[in-house]
Amino acid sequence: MSTPTGPNATVPPRPDARRNASPYLYGQEAAAVARVLESGQYGHSDVTEEFERGVAAFLGVPDAVAVASGTAALHTALLAAGIGPGDEVVVPSMTFCATVQAVLAVGAVPVFVDVDPATLCVTDRLVMEAVDASTAAAAVIPVLFGGRAVDLTTIRAELAARDVVVIEDAAHAFGSRTGQNEKVGASGDLTCFSFGPIKNLTCGQGGAVIPRTREEAAAIRRMRLLGVVQSQAERAATTRYRVEGFGLRYQMSSLTAAIGLAQLPHMADIERTRRTLWRSYQRALAGLDGVRLVDVDPDRSVPHLCQVRVPHRDQVFDELRARGIGVGVHYPPNHLQPAFARWKRPLPATEQVTEEILSLPFHQHLTETDIDHVVCALGQALGP
Repeated sequence: MSTPTGPNATVPPRPDARRNASPYLYGQEAAAVARVLESGQYGHSDVTEEFERGVAAFLGVPDAVAVASGTAALHTALLAAGIGPGDEVVVPSMTFCATVQAVLAVGAVPVFVDVDPATLCVTDRLVMEAVDASTAAAAVIPVLFGGRAVDLTTIRAELAARDVVVIEDAAHAFGSRTGQNEKVGASGDLTCFSFGPIKNLTCGQGGAVIPRTREEAAAIRRMRLLGVVQSQAERAATTRYRVEGFGLRYQMSSLTAAIGLAQLPHMADIERTRRTLWRSYQRALAGLDGVRLVDVDPDRSVPHLCQVRVPHRDQVFDELRARGIGVGVHYPPNHLQPAFARWKRPLPATEQVTEEILSLPFHQHLTETDIDHVVCALGQALGP
């Protein structure tokens, strides 16, 4: 792909591309939802459980527990791990606010940690510095930013010795692999996925927890349905059912599970397409001075975002939006948000990159021509 990028370059004609990301559907999703509608069973049902088995089989793990969202996955995983009031949870500020809200929902305290500017992910060194500085660290939530796996192999034994639980926020990373060539979710940690509208695999809305033990799986299944133990079918066949503990309405509906089941057989295509698009951006952006591409490790990841660091980010953002290009910012850092001000601490790398990061349009509707258009416009916005 050859993309003119100089100040006098002509932006290629813009095709009928979508301004912002939207779900990519393969054609079977509508029929799958219609079958559920016709069945009359719209809540948690055998379709949801079939989706759970499909996710577990794809990841090569014994079990997966489907829930209503990625946030619900984080919340129930923290509860299942025994994280509660007064516990400190090490979490990067560079994440969507849902990660932090899940920590607060269990009464725990966020300990914000910095990131590697090249990847926007935490590192083993940064995690251990935060754990050492914490007085009551009970958990670490590495965020697999953009789909990139976070390798904490060198400190796992030390974390375990301190009874610090690792709960992966893998909302961006369904299908990605670790440096040990395991699928994310198969590493033995509690892992939380999101299947929201524009995630690698979409259910329209939904999430899943990969538990470490049968006991954790049972606890999350109980919590996701208001503490009720029996399945829908079991409750329908009896005059009584049991509520055995605290719970929330976090179950995944059969309507959304049906969408996920229609998507799962296409994961190989999803992986291939997203890697191809990310590498196309990588080649096109190579000629732009002052642009640094955030590394998602595309050889192992299924990229969820394509982000660059640019000078004068706000000005570039405004100009590209004015041209109809759906750029964004992922994410304004949480330690600078009013809601989390009491836990603010200096995070120099995060504060630097937050003034530079720009998310380029990245979704499976994109074509090579779209990428040419975006990169050429970015070059013009940056100027000579």
